[in-house]
Amino acid sequence: MFIRMDQLIRAIATALDIVEGELLGASTHHGKRIAVLSAAMGRYCGMDTSLVSALSTCALLHDSALTEYIMAERLDSGVALSLHCHAGQRNVEALLGDNPLHAIDGFVLYHHERADGLGPFGKPEGTFPLGAAIIAIADTLDVTYHLQRISRLDVSDLRTKIAHEAGTCFTKDAAQAMLGIFDEAMLRSLRDDRILETAQSTIPVWTVDITNTTVFHLADLIARIIDYKSTFTWRHSIEIANRAWLMSGYYGYDLSLRAHLYLAAALHDLGKLAIPSQILEKPDKLDDAEFACIKSHVQHTWELLKDITGFEGICTLASSHHEKLNGTGYPWGKNAEDLDFNARMLACIDIYQAVSEARPYHGSRSHAETMPILYDMAQKGLIDKTIVGDLDTVMAPYSNQAVPGPTPY
Repeated sequence: MFIRMDQLIRAIATALDIVEGELLGASTHHGKRIAVLSAAMGRYCGMDTSLVSALSTCALLHDSALTEYIMAERLDSGVALSLHCHAGQRNVEALLGDNPLHAIDGFVLYHHERADGLGPFGKPEGTFPLGAAIIAIADTLDVTYHLQRISRLDVSDLRTKIAHEAGTCFTKDAAQAMLGIFDEAMLRSLRDDRILETAQSTIPVWTVDITNTTVFHLADLIARIIDYKSTFTWRHSIEIANRAWLMSGYYGYDLSLRAHLYLAAALHDLGKLAIPSQILEKPDKLDDAEFACIKSHVQHTWELLKDITGFEGICTLASSHHEKLNGTGYPWGKNAEDLDFNARMLACIDIYQAVSEARPYHGSRSHAETMPILYDMAQKGLIDKTIVGDLDTVMAPYSNQAVPGPTPY
């Protein structure tokens, strides 16, 4: 089974943009805008297709450590911007680092550096890579000027500012590359009503088999991004993915299907990145409007994943984890006839994890304390009783412990 990684990474970037918009007031489609500009500058500088693909991936994911950084900042008000850079570089290296053609060393790590050495690492022009300088200039311009909103009449003024900042804020090579590609046509292509089409045509296609190690690295990255949105769910997605991996092994699935389930499980709460943090972390009972907002995360997951080539089955699985056998679940109100075995399994695993992990409204529960709740739901016809019995068998050794995932990749 092959999937379009470039489309999946763009979907992740969209979710990250939602978080940045909520928490930092970032512009819409920020990640895709940076990737489009970076890819164009990379080509202007003579990079080959492989390196342009890696550069655009780094640009899409340059803020992939945002939720992790914000979580650390909540716990320690003195957290440095360098943490965001280090964690972001770790993420892209895990995703791309095993391919020797992808020379991405420092592309994300140094994307906040300045030519004059006044960035977080104090590295002046010539001591950090061109890829980082390219992402830096694109990021700075979009954050400062919100490129989707500026008028074509402002292009000349902005080009003047870019030239003026060459050698201080921007490296001379990055400024030259930006001046080489930034005109009225590029500006039009960055607007909100054009950026999706522009990203699709600009960012190179990247297709991989689902059993490729890159897919597992990406699944872990997605889970980390989602889980760090809330202090109460910081292991939720990865634990569900690991439990899905364990259960699919118990059922004797081949590697391709196990990877399919692992990725669907890691992605199942992607839509929660669109839910305000104050609702996710509310310690009291949610009112009707807040509960409706929480429930909408499944629809958001569907919307983010539905257009990815080769992802149809994964999208359906990831957005069915709150359905019930008697048709009382959401968002589709599916019943037993509509839910295959794997959808039923992922729903059971999600409930097991939610019941057993600590939440604002309950403490953590042992396996022995968790299973009666699932058996009661199975007895009421809400979830599959056979799968619940199998969960009881397979998960018993991991009571209040982390579940092993698919390692080594």
